[in-house]
Amino acid sequence: MGTKSWVMLGMMSLLLGIGVGDWNIMNVKWKKQGVSISLKNYCESWRMNVELNNIRYFEVVPGECVYYIGKYMTSTQYKVDSERALDECTLYLNSFFKLTGDGKDAWIFDIDDTLLSTVPYYKKHDFGGEKLNRTSLEGWMKKKVAPAIKQTLSLYNEIKGRGLKIFLISSRGEHLRGATVDNLIKVGYYGWTGLILRGSEDSDKEVQKYKAEQRKMLIEGGYRIWGIVGDQWSSLLGLPNAKRTFKLPNSLYYVS
Repeated sequence: MGTKSWVMLGMMSLLLGIGVGDWNIMNVKWKKQGVSISLKNYCESWRMNVELNNIRYFEVVPGECVYYIGKYMTSTQYKVDSERALDECTLYLNSFFKLTGDGKDAWIFDIDDTLLSTVPYYKKHDFGGEKLNRTSLEGWMKKKVAPAIKQTLSLYNEIKGRGLKIFLISSRGEHLRGATVDNLIKVGYYGWTGLILRGSEDSDKEVQKYKAEQRKMLIEGGYRIWGIVGDQWSSLLGLPNAKRTFKLPNSLYYVS
């Protein structure tokens, strides 16, 4: 059996072992033909499978991976990964987009960890290792201190310059509209066509369903949605959809 096969078997044994009561990744050491699986390997595998939407519905980052996830989300690699995803948006537009001139060409952005970063908040809350306290998070949002994700701000301005109508569809509640608008403008976002936040009638819906319904209303209004950028799969999945979707990395939390 080749080295690659042993690596795959080793990773499978690690993942299958999660269900064993006394299993602890900190104590696992696996070696075969000189290949060893470390805690860093395990946590990178966990992060990657979050991004691939294989790991879902988690409430907290595994305790043994909190340090690794925090390090990644504040790293140059996170910035490079985000920029690469957004570069693909530009390539797509250069290759396929042509402005029709009827005012109905549209693009959708999520807000949190797409336009604005909540990493400063999660840095103070164990980088996802603590179960989310929504009251605490919304209190932080009301302070209007979330920084722009610079790579997305650049794409936002490019898309606006191409003449597309920009819609922001967020799972933030309507009661945060004032703080959200102020924060967006403060860090350089302006000129959107619509800012769609969750009203009381949407509060019990899963985010994926709520966002799909908002897209449906835009399409029924005659808009052609050329693309969506978001950091959660719930911003990208569901019908009707856009011509293309682009996901930014985020393994701090999961929104369904």
